[in-house]
Amino acid sequence: MGIFSRATDIVNANINALLDKAEDPRKLIRLMIQEMEDTLVEVRASAVKTLAEKKELERRISAAVKERDEWERRAELALARGREDLAKAALVAKARYTDAIADHQKQFADIEAAVGKTTEDIAQLQAKLTEAKQREKVLAVRAEQASNRIRIRTKLHDDRIHDALARFEQVERQLDELEGKAESLSLGRGKSLAEEFASLEADSRVEAEFAALKAKVGGRSGGSAA
Repeated sequence: MGIFSRATDIVNANINALLDKAEDPRKLIRLMIQEMEDTLVEVRASAVKTLAEKKELERRISAAVKERDEWERRAELALARGREDLAKAALVAKARYTDAIADHQKQFADIEAAVGKTTEDIAQLQAKLTEAKQREKVLAVRAEQASNRIRIRTKLHDDRIHDALARFEQVERQLDELEGKAESLSLGRGKSLAEEFASLEADSRVEAEFAALKAKVGGRSGGSAA
């Protein structure tokens, strides 16, 4: 089973457990994110070990190739000097290193395949993690909006608000009554002495301005007639 598949199974198991408990969707997303982050840490730690093994195998293969080539050179040298026994012994040693190289190369191929699969799993998991974080932000906004709507609607249906509005209406009616009472007190009352003089003074000013205006207009008309 791949690392990504195993991580998916773990996440799904935890999500199903939370769904059975009717948990908050934000907790589900948060759990998924936490599981993915933990799995990424685990996978990357494993990848570091695998890459170290790969480098070690590269060194072993390189060393084995050098030994194989060296024993081949020795076999040729021994044969050239007429030492067939030494040449055969060198070829036996060369065969051991040839077999070791084949084993190391097989291990190297397996490790390369594992690294490729791990890289693919990490890429998929990282993509899912990014998607989960984006969804977490969207869910957080939606949850906040839903909470605000609940608070507003709760307030709208709160009896205390209705009582307060009713009291406002009562106060407005009382103010209307007071204003009406004040206006009624002035009904039928004559003008005060001060008000009478103010009216006279206003009439005098108007008459004076009217006489001046009339004289002015009359003067213009006489001048035109001459």
